[in-house]
Amino acid sequence: MSLDNVRSNSSIALEKLRQIVREHRDDVEWQLPPERELALSMGLGRRAVRRAMEVLEAEGLVWRQQGKGTFVGRRPALQPQFFGNLAERTNPSEVMEARLQMEPALARMAALRCSNEDIAALERLARKTIAASDDDGWELWDSAFHRRIAECAGNGLMLALFDIVQRIRQEPDWRQLRAMARTSERRARSHRDHEEIVAAIASRDGAAAERAMRRHLSAINADLQSIVLGSEAAEPASAPAARKSSVA
Repeated sequence: MSLDNVRSNSSIALEKLRQIVREHRDDVEWQLPPERELALSMGLGRRAVRRAMEVLEAEGLVWRQQGKGTFVGRRPALQPQFFGNLAERTNPSEVMEARLQMEPALARMAALRCSNEDIAALERLARKTIAASDDDGWELWDSAFHRRIAECAGNGLMLALFDIVQRIRQEPDWRQLRAMARTSERRARSHRDHEEIVAAIASRDGAAAERAMRRHLSAINADLQSIVLGSEAAEPASAPAARKSSVA
């Protein structure tokens, strides 16, 4: 095969892969099929697919992990092994304090730096969150919504810190507490909060975005605290354990 044909095939592969990435850009850590399967489905050679994949990786549209595969989106800022036993050395109150300090600032920065494509993605993620039929789906899309804002802020260090907090929040006990606090009314309120945050970001109003995010997180914190206080009143003997999973 001539060099021109290889280049032509690579361009075709790149165009088709871009379409796949666009279709799954809001799916958290969506994994692409192996190169062999992609090549067969496209009717192209694996070399062309590999070249196209290198372009997408350089653009930050996909990322690869040795032994696991290729995923849509940006590479996670930090890998899980970095955290060690950090979740055991902190508590949910500290996590919520960190979120209240960090995420309103990220929303303000996002309003100044995000693209129109970012805004459209935030609107889609907000809709997917409210449409989630179970707690696991809500957690998935809600986390994706907040992370997209952190990405839009354009500060790599703050994104890394955000990812640390998000990893800690995935502890099973903490997820269970959030599920207990998540009523249909509170879900609807969170959705309205998300819409308000997106509207402020879309208007490039950093101060409004910061205020909206702070109100959103403060309301969530209050909901979780009410669950904890109820648990402590009902089961005084288990209060220390309940306090460990108090907020976030």
